[in-house]
Amino acid sequence: MFARLIVDIANSNVDRLFTYAVPYGLTVLVGHRVLVPFGRGNRSTEGFVIELCNECDADFEIKSIIKTCEPYTVLLEEQIELAKWLKRAYHCTLCDALRLMIPAQMRGQRIKEKTVRTIKLAEGIDVERARGSLLKKDGTPRSPKQSEIFDLLARSNAEMAVSDVYAFIPDSASAVAALIKKGYVTSDDRVTFRSPFSDKLIRSVSPKLTAAQQLAVDSINDAEAGTCFLLHGVTGSGKTEVYLNAIQTVLDNGGGAIALVPEIALTPQTTDRFRSRFGDTVAVIHSHLSAGERFDEWRRIRLGKARVVVGARSAVFAPVENLKLIIIDEEHEPSYRSEAMPNYSADEVAIRRVKLNSAKLMLGSATPQLISYLRASKGIYKLLNLPERVNDIPMPTVRIVDMRSEFMSGNNGIFSSQLKKELIECVNAGKQAMLFINRRGYSYHGECRACGYVFKCPECDVAMTYHRFDERLRCHYCGYSVKAPHSCPACGSGFIKFTGIGTQQVEEQLKVLMPQVRCLRMDTDTTGGKTSHKGILDCFLNGGADVLIGTQMIAKGLDIPGVRLVGVVNADSSLFHSDYHSGERTFQLLTQVAGRAGRTEDSDGMGGVVIIQTNAPYHRAIQYASKHDYVGFYELEIRDRLRTLFPPFSVFARALFECEREDAAANAAEEFRARAEELLLSRLRRKNAERELLYISSGAAPIRKRAGLYRYAVLIKLARTQNTADAISALWALSDAFHVDGFRGVEINPTDML
Repeated sequence: MFARLIVDIANSNVDRLFTYAVPYGLTVLVGHRVLVPFGRGNRSTEGFVIELCNECDADFEIKSIIKTCEPYTVLLEEQIELAKWLKRAYHCTLCDALRLMIPAQMRGQRIKEKTVRTIKLAEGIDVERARGSLLKKDGTPRSPKQSEIFDLLARSNAEMAVSDVYAFIPDSASAVAALIKKGYVTSDDRVTFRSPFSDKLIRSVSPKLTAAQQLAVDSINDAEAGTCFLLHGVTGSGKTEVYLNAIQTVLDNGGGAIALVPEIALTPQTTDRFRSRFGDTVAVIHSHLSAGERFDEWRRIRLGKARVVVGARSAVFAPVENLKLIIIDEEHEPSYRSEAMPNYSADEVAIRRVKLNSAKLMLGSATPQLISYLRASKGIYKLLNLPERVNDIPMPTVRIVDMRSEFMSGNNGIFSSQLKKELIECVNAGKQAMLFINRRGYSYHGECRACGYVFKCPECDVAMTYHRFDERLRCHYCGYSVKAPHSCPACGSGFIKFTGIGTQQVEEQLKVLMPQVRCLRMDTDTTGGKTSHKGILDCFLNGGADVLIGTQMIAKGLDIPGVRLVGVVNADSSLFHSDYHSGERTFQLLTQVAGRAGRTEDSDGMGGVVIIQTNAPYHRAIQYASKHDYVGFYELEIRDRLRTLFPPFSVFARALFECEREDAAANAAEEFRARAEELLLSRLRRKNAERELLYISSGAAPIRKRAGLYRYAVLIKLARTQNTADAISALWALSDAFHVDGFRGVEINPTDML
């Protein structure tokens, strides 16, 4: 028997199958992770078994596998096929693709199974005789702790963790050792699972579905395998309940499911709802788990102990056997696209897994991606609608405040007069409010009023953000920080001004407006801890604060019944960017954050209120968001995309160069541009190249310097035709042959154009 495997080395020079002999007596299956001798020095190297064969026609001595790394296969055969597709679709090595399927700490044996020491009564002992031997003639215990431990084990009639025994009976280690020595008790090491769940599991039952929810569930259950759905439901329409009912059907039929959420902040609330319905069969995967918890959650899934997986982007690779449903909640979120190689999109991976498993895919959002709604309108996806909130709760009233008028009337503060009034009334009425500002820190721009000097990061071509709580300037790209100076380093004057609004300044000004207000802040600065998101949200949910201030992590998916008011402090922060996505993303963000208000009916009959503060009150993203009108916005935006030939009617390709010397980055980018243009024109010449190669240029990236490296890019825009795949293949071939220091490869349709 021979095994053909990929060695765990992410290098294109070894991106091929190597053949090894399987030693007699060693069981090796497709999907096993194995240890093999590799290279001239026969260094022990890990690898993934991709194929097995009975014959090998090599004319040299075949090396043998040393051992398997685990007693079970770490890869499903379906995952191996998925990895082969990832290699083709995202132009990465097969090793890079396979690494996505397992926890990183498994590689190099950096994490192991956790064991706990347990004790139980020895097999076959006479319990009454043993108990009697622990007593004196007068019936009192010779050793009270020994007798207490013995009685505890006898009552439980099962093994117990030694740590639990110590919790019941403190300072009892010597008593346990004595019982083991007497032969009354035996000890063992039992493999266990580290749990990321600290709270007690509370089961719930499914509420009665609305007519629209029931129609959606029936459509999903009745559809053929391989069907992709777009569940378009307004905020508060009960999309999660549709997910839960669809998953229940899958579980009843012996299948498994994956549910993706875009933000770690959403994971605790979503996981709680899923666990309350499905119990311990739910596993969670996200980056805030410890290495041990992530490994054990993955192991529970692989061993079939968990059949429902909830998690962020990487959970799309979870090893769920008999996978029959994948759900992507808030499918419009750019966080579903990986910025690291391979630059995969979770929805594209999900579509492929659905095909490989004869499963179903459900994409859910109140503000779907334009391309998703376009596919639904063409019948590629099946469109399901939830047009109203559950229990006939009305959508919140949205009011747009023109901050230009506020300024001209003498108000140059953060809050408009209308937002101040609504905040005071909301808090005085015992209700909760959320304030959204998509900037953390205190101020995001500092300059000298005397000479114009701007405080920029020395490693990045961006202004540093001022954090007032510790009086430091920080770069949010590379992490560089410095004490905020009191005088200008260029001219020495003390006329330094910090402008721009961040979450810290909103918090400070809110306390000036209402000194007694209880507020919480939720941004990257306050959620660095493992359970920070859950702690902040639980406190707010339980009424521990009147106002929650936060960045976009509070804008989507959260279901907080007590919120009556949502204030958008600056709606323009995501609007005027050099990125064709900016209008779409602003509309999505405003619609989502507005949807946090008024999700339950107040006893006083008042609904939710949303105040949007902006300097561009007539921009269509803001106008249509205020009307909760997705379809109206979609029709205008998709028409403009078609007219200007922007995605989804074209494809962007970007080749990025990052070098310590700016001239090296610029020269490399220009050389790549010239070769790419020549290649594409020659490849497309017979196919009307002038209409298909819409644009190609090289130049400095919008953020010219980051983390000490100068960044130049080649940007290519191709019309989407039947020749697009051929053109992309040509670019990737050029990328493989282009060996220049600092070349970061070619990315197709990058989510971040900066």
